[in-house]
Amino acid sequence: MGNCFGIRIATSSLNSCKGVAIIGTNQNVLPIYLRETEFIEKIVDDIYRRLHVPLRGVLPLLIGMDYSIKFVTSWLKDGSSDTGDILTISGIGGIGKTSLAKYIYGLHFREFDTCSCIEDIGRRCVNKFNGLLNLQEQLCYDISIRTSAQVHDISVYTSKIENAISRKKMFLVLDDIDSLDQLDALLGNKGVYPGSKVIITTHETSLIESCALFRTKNKPKHAKHELRGLCETDSRQLLCNHAFMSSNPKDGYGEVIEKLVKYCEGHPLALKVLGKSLHDKDLAYCEGQIKLLKKENGTPISSVLRTSFDSLPSEEDKESFKHIACFFVGMDIDVTETILHACNINTSVVFRNLIDRCLIGIGWNNELVMHQLLQEMGKFIVRKESLHKPWKRSRLCCHDESLEVLKRKTGTKNIRGLTLDTRMLKNEKLRDTSELETNALSKMDNMILLQLNFVKINGSYEKFPKELRWLCMNGFPLKCIPSDLPMENMVVLDMSYSNIESFGVSYSNPQKPLMRQKLTRSCSKGKKLIGSLKILNLSYCEHLRSLGGFDGLPALERLIVRNCIGLVQVCESIEQCAKLLIIDMSYCKNLEKGPTIDKLNVKTLLLDGCNLGESRISIRNIDSPKMFKVNNLVMDSKISSSAIPSDTKFFRISLPRSLVILSLANNNLSNESFPMDFSCLSMLKELCLDHNPIISLPNCVISLPMIEKLAMRDCHMLRFVEHPPRTLTHLDLRIVEDYHERSLVHVAFDPEMSPLRLSLAWNSLAPPSFQIEGVVKIQPMTDVEEKVLCSLGWINFDFLNQMHVKIGYIYPDLKEFVIQVCAS
Repeated sequence: MGNCFGIRIATSSLNSCKGVAIIGTNQNVLPIYLRETEFIEKIVDDIYRRLHVPLRGVLPLLIGMDYSIKFVTSWLKDGSSDTGDILTISGIGGIGKTSLAKYIYGLHFREFDTCSCIEDIGRRCVNKFNGLLNLQEQLCYDISIRTSAQVHDISVYTSKIENAISRKKMFLVLDDIDSLDQLDALLGNKGVYPGSKVIITTHETSLIESCALFRTKNKPKHAKHELRGLCETDSRQLLCNHAFMSSNPKDGYGEVIEKLVKYCEGHPLALKVLGKSLHDKDLAYCEGQIKLLKKENGTPISSVLRTSFDSLPSEEDKESFKHIACFFVGMDIDVTETILHACNINTSVVFRNLIDRCLIGIGWNNELVMHQLLQEMGKFIVRKESLHKPWKRSRLCCHDESLEVLKRKTGTKNIRGLTLDTRMLKNEKLRDTSELETNALSKMDNMILLQLNFVKINGSYEKFPKELRWLCMNGFPLKCIPSDLPMENMVVLDMSYSNIESFGVSYSNPQKPLMRQKLTRSCSKGKKLIGSLKILNLSYCEHLRSLGGFDGLPALERLIVRNCIGLVQVCESIEQCAKLLIIDMSYCKNLEKGPTIDKLNVKTLLLDGCNLGESRISIRNIDSPKMFKVNNLVMDSKISSSAIPSDTKFFRISLPRSLVILSLANNNLSNESFPMDFSCLSMLKELCLDHNPIISLPNCVISLPMIEKLAMRDCHMLRFVEHPPRTLTHLDLRIVEDYHERSLVHVAFDPEMSPLRLSLAWNSLAPPSFQIEGVVKIQPMTDVEEKVLCSLGWINFDFLNQMHVKIGYIYPDLKEFVIQVCAS
């Protein structure tokens, strides 16, 4: 038997603007709202769900898909199978597979203990070596698989995923699968837990039953659903919705709309994109579009997409679209904006124009997304500049063509952007044997975008393109950045996964152990000024020991050094980076000296997995010399390092009051590791303390005056969360890894709390002693008055003293509890 709770909503709670809700795991979360209007809205939404009606204002309107919605919903509700069920939704690109899958997911994900929707799998893997690993990481996060170590092996993630999928009921959507490798990595081969549902969208249905999952004894039940084009009536409505914000055409537009509907042949993406391009346009313009479409060769969808591109209002929009299609799909939109802005592009206007025409979108992780057909169209437009002579094009985004041009040294001034990742070459023999000369780029004077990942390149960098704005050289083989590399105009430098040992620091005695050397403000003396660089990414550089030379980076806004496991010290010259906003030093496990940033205007600081719990941590309040108790050691905020015992590993970092986001996840921090007061962080809004052995809410958190989001996921020793700040709007206490021990027993809120979304795992509600004081209390039904139970519909009470409920999650050993109720 599953979790069974009676729910009582006291009328007194409603009168005092209080409400109650049960909270679920992962996305299956119903928020606790403390105001009457919002609470009533949640009740109405629940009624909508029970009637299988889309939530108002949440799910999009899918025109012409009523039959498909009913079919998939019926499959989802079918519980007759004794195995997990897989549904394949197939159809041509742009036909609506993703829209249908996301709609069903949004409508029904609350009905499952665990769920995940992974979008654009095919495109996120293509030409990206770590694409599949990133998808696995997202899936693990969604289904609550936590690990204290960073995983860089696909097989390790696959093992974790398949164990979870085979042991727990869940709802998964895997969108845009296009290879067996993707299926095997995301589903494994141990089977799907009975009652689980997996929706897969793909162009190739034959892939599904060829994966490892279907070669097991208990292979899942497989259903298929193919999407076809819309009928004329639905096509007309979809086109008019985007063109006129109405189901019907404007007066006088009927004939031209009919012609456009017939041309699109029921293709939803073509209708949507074309409709957007006609919005607020006069009749003459619409008639002109018909003439343009008739001139185009190829399929209706390709012609529509091309005319939508041609209708962009400026050359700047078109150039930006081609840049994005060739280089930036999947990249963080803020990073892309920084690069394009440095190319003299008005990104605020361009992005708005591209988004308004549905040519680009923004993904779940703030990354740029583009429909695969649109990206292919953008690349084809570039290819048509010179079909058989790639060196005459403006951009080279085919890895094999890029390698050929560089080997033959045929590059010209026409080329503005080039990408080459040797791991993506079709000929595997060339991946490890191809060596290039730096002078292969000497004629490309107008190059502004360059990506050379895992490329063996030799020679002087003196004649490297001097107009570069973006240089990405993952896997750079040298131990330091060449002094003759032109960086005068560069705004983004990405040297991740490289052999670099130091950045901007030189020593007179290279034989002297680094950890005994002192980095000072003058450590970068003599280094050239890189006045334009805004983003520096040196992540996963395992040999990087030191960071300095910041006085030569006055424009630096982002410093990203994730997983630099050899990094020991950061030079004090970082104080001179007055524009620095984001620092990510996650999993720099051997860092002995944190960045001196208390006088800077840093907004985001990420220190996940830095082994802070093994240190005695001092966090200085810059306003006053307050006393802090740290690991039973009372320290003054201005104490000198000489006062620390010599046998103590001491890590000191001074936090600026400008911080808005701070993450200290996975640091083995106990309650004693925190200072007594965080009130100096007056602007902090988001704090992450996930995966730390804290027992109760640290006192310093309570003192935060502006905190809105607090996460303490997978804090397995957490027992009490009492009186968190009143300003909180999101509190995440999901503890899901250890299914044998339930530690959380008491959560107490201030009666004057703001409306709050509280996330808990369902299994946290199991222990009889668990309470959410002031909002929800869980207690045995035997302790509830009979008149209250009668009001809930209970009639026979004799069985309550004998009846118990067994609750199981992943593990087969069920725990037994008395029947309980949830009350306000």
